[in-house]
Amino acid sequence: MRVTQSSRGPGVPGAGGAGLDLNLLLALDVLLDEQSVSGAARRLHLSEPAMSRTLGRIRKALGDPVLVRAGRRMVPTPHALAVQAEVSAVVERARALFAGPGAVDLRTVSRTLTILGNDALVGAYGPALFARAAREAPGVRLRFLGESHEDAPLLRQGTADLELGVIGETAPEVRVEHFRDDRMLGVARPEHPLLQGELTVRRFAAADHVTVSRRGRLTGPLDAALAELGLSRRVVGSVGTFAASAFMLLRTDLVGLVTSWARPLTDTLGLVTFEIPLDLPPLPLGMAWHPRHDADPAHAWLRGCARELLM
Repeated sequence: MRVTQSSRGPGVPGAGGAGLDLNLLLALDVLLDEQSVSGAARRLHLSEPAMSRTLGRIRKALGDPVLVRAGRRMVPTPHALAVQAEVSAVVERARALFAGPGAVDLRTVSRTLTILGNDALVGAYGPALFARAAREAPGVRLRFLGESHEDAPLLRQGTADLELGVIGETAPEVRVEHFRDDRMLGVARPEHPLLQGELTVRRFAAADHVTVSRRGRLTGPLDAALAELGLSRRVVGSVGTFAASAFMLLRTDLVGLVTSWARPLTDTLGLVTFEIPLDLPPLPLGMAWHPRHDADPAHAWLRGCARELLM
């Protein structure tokens, strides 16, 4: 797609009557996604020298280096990060405009779709999602991001395309779809002393516990429910991921917590899950995305996959 113009308005890249090549937007979108000249060249079926020349044109048009060397890799500049979401949105709107409804063959789509979610959910449902992508959209790459210890508007920024799991606070414009309510389970190694005999709330509270928290929190809704009964548990520590807690639980007498969607993982590892003898609030499982993706066929396919897998 190439557009030329004889004059230039404020804020439009390009000099004088040189014209504005909107193909640079597509190249910029891919470069920021790959953060690699060679990776972008492969995606766009260009030689590396041609991709380097394109990056040079983008740098000249924007008046910014866009990507700079950091050791063996390239990283985006602050300005590139600031415009990334808008560039991606413009490219997606252009694709939708020229493709028309239902005109996109997903087997010909070459995209990277980024999913935000915790490692338990990725481990439980990632294999099925990768298998479906291989069958239906082989040119789509799935990139999973772990939850950060800081809250950031990753969907609004364009850093992530879809969020899966228990959706917290979001930007006002973000779409949220509820799948189902999940529940929290206890988890421990086989033959753990807690699993012998009747599991009462007092015995459960008296065990040594480890929490999984991206922010390192040592308390949560479970502790509030225990406090209503005049009880408290002994939390000996916290780890950042489910995987770390799982291997710890296998080798200790610690007790952990998992959501029921993690059962395929706990079963594979040989851990035992059990119902917690408390009335705990449900966990609303769903997905969230920015509305700029509403008409994007590849994103609609991803949402449909998530809906079928998680509902």
